[in-house]
Amino acid sequence: MSAQPMPSEPSPAFLPGTVTLVGAGPGDPELLTLKAVRAIGAATVLLVDDLVSDAVLTHASPGVRIVQVGKRGGCKSTPQAFIEKLMVMAAQEGEVVVRLKGGDPFIFGRGGEEVEHLQSQGIAVQVVNGITAGLGGLTALGVPLTHREHAHGVVFVTGHAKPGDGGTDWTALAATVREARLTLVIYMGVSGAAHIQQQLLTGLAASTPLAIIQDATLPQQRHAVSTLGDLVRTLAREQLGSPAVIVVGDVVRGIATAQFQSARMHAA
Repeated sequence: MSAQPMPSEPSPAFLPGTVTLVGAGPGDPELLTLKAVRAIGAATVLLVDDLVSDAVLTHASPGVRIVQVGKRGGCKSTPQAFIEKLMVMAAQEGEVVVRLKGGDPFIFGRGGEEVEHLQSQGIAVQVVNGITAGLGGLTALGVPLTHREHAHGVVFVTGHAKPGDGGTDWTALAATVREARLTLVIYMGVSGAAHIQQQLLTGLAASTPLAIIQDATLPQQRHAVSTLGDLVRTLAREQLGSPAVIVVGDVVRGIATAQFQSARMHAA
């Protein structure tokens, strides 16, 4: 069966006066969902996060208005209230609005806050999920987040607390990760790595394996495999920085095996 052409008019799911929060995934445009591609193509206004790959925007219609609204840890960001105001104004003007976010809108993407605000203004809103960096980055290295022998679950946690918030209780989390045999995926943790490392070491062994993955799924992706006790030194030695995720747990041991098997296949 031949592929059907993309419609030139907005799909019934993406109507004027509505907002769709779309997850653009970790970077590789081939990881977009079909629904995400349709939403991007139907948009008349795209509000685009800083971490969204330019290749993703090739799915937009020629006449779309693209507004860059950078949100990136450690850099000057567009205020959240201003982004929400832009979405409301554009929707009220009858635009088909797509808020394009790196990763998934509902995993550290402030999607919940935006949905609540839009609904409070009487604006119809929907969400299109995207692959989150903590999953995409580790998968790109050939390793799972969960494994029946090594990890019974996974915890996604942010290393960047809201101003005025005490943030994550890393000591309690370390004990939970150890006792429940979980994989810990830390987003936005590079700037606070020293504190995170110190607190996690209260409940996890210094020999606990970890991986630092920068620019997940993109051609320039880089990573380093280390241990919890050597986290800060590894970041400095390998000159790894944001955007990056830190994955802590026994599943990381599989990276060396996966890379060895890949090397053998390429050599054959």
